[in-house]
Amino acid sequence: MISREEAVRTAESIAAVQEDDGGVPWPEGHVDAWNHVECLMAMTVAGLDGPVRRGYAWLERHQRPDGSWPMKLVGGVATEEGGESNHAAYVAVGVWHHHLVTGDRGFTERSWPMVKSALDYVVGLQTERGEIVWERDARGAASTYALLTGCSSIHQGLRCGVLLGDLLGDPQPHWELAADRLAHVLAEHPEAFADKSRFSMDWYYPVLGGAVRGPQGAALIEREWSTFVVRGLGIRCVSDQPWVTGAETCELVLALDALGDAERAARLFADMQHLRHEDGSYWTGWQFANGRHFPHERSAYTAAAVVLAADALARLSPASGLFRDVAGTAASDPEVCGCADLPGDQPDTRAARRS
Repeated sequence: MISREEAVRTAESIAAVQEDDGGVPWPEGHVDAWNHVECLMAMTVAGLDGPVRRGYAWLERHQRPDGSWPMKLVGGVATEEGGESNHAAYVAVGVWHHHLVTGDRGFTERSWPMVKSALDYVVGLQTERGEIVWERDARGAASTYALLTGCSSIHQGLRCGVLLGDLLGDPQPHWELAADRLAHVLAEHPEAFADKSRFSMDWYYPVLGGAVRGPQGAALIEREWSTFVVRGLGIRCVSDQPWVTGAETCELVLALDALGDAERAARLFADMQHLRHEDGSYWTGWQFANGRHFPHERSAYTAAAVVLAADALARLSPASGLFRDVAGTAASDPEVCGCADLPGDQPDTRAARRS
């Protein structure tokens, strides 16, 4: 386990790369809303209020009238115009997380219109069966397919949005219904999603996002454990490459913690610490066949995942239970979630939410 001071230092490495306009970029230089929010969450845990507020102001400035954000922005200018559903949904997770940590109701109330617009954009992309397609393109046309990782993250976003609405006296029952239907599809209809099974995120994200828990979640994790976990190093990003990545490893830590598997969660978290740099930042990954960091970069989103995992394991903040506590109640019950009579098969980046 890293100490509280080490976690703060890691969050400060995120603040060090934050741009003047508030955006937190990938090493390549672009900003997307999902990874940006994750970085804000990590800095919130560390109490870095100034960078966090600049980051949420960035989100407010760049949200479009339909509730979405451009897929990629460089210097505040959109370089890819499509709007990803999981990018929009994760803003609700960030705002709920901020409220849990700070209790700042004024901030939550000011952020609520942004969250409402974002989640209404998301549910507008839900199919009759219940999955949510991954984007609208620059012309406004909805994609023809859904991604399992993205939808798993969306499920958490919808649950957090429902909690925010209830807190603020503005309930959104259509989001709750959308989350129930989505949870059912995630748990019972793998055919609803494009096949990206070589990516580890498609393995554990239904657990991480709260749609699959309990015995079903434990069985899901066991199914591919030997495929992705490299003892002593972390987990593979993709099944067919000798490459472990820090962000994916820490997300699996969060999923294991949510299942109550504290021992393996702690062991995996310790295993990935070889990626820690002396300044508190983290290398993105390690190519263990060649014995080299790959790519040769230290990424803010990896640092953010580390801080969130450390928080979950060590209970560093009042939001340490975020991934444990936000879960569906009707994922596998068609009668409860109203999915019993939905049609079966429908036509059908990086496959996961960092596509």
